[in-house]
Amino acid sequence: MRTNVVLACEICRSRNYSTQKNKQNTSERIEMKKFCKACQEHTLHRETK
Repeated sequence: MRTNVVLACEICRSRNYSTQKNKQNTSERIEMKKFCKACQEHTLHRETK
C-alpha cells in the first residue's frame, strides 16, 4: 500500500516536496537530496510526520 509523504528541508525546514512510498518495503523515513527554493541550493530533504 502506497502512502503520501511530505519532504522538508533539513536547513530551513520548509516543506517543499510531496511523494509516495510503499510502507511495506521501506518502513524507515525517506531521505533525498533535492533543490530547496528557499535556500537556493541542493539540500537533504527528509520525510516529515
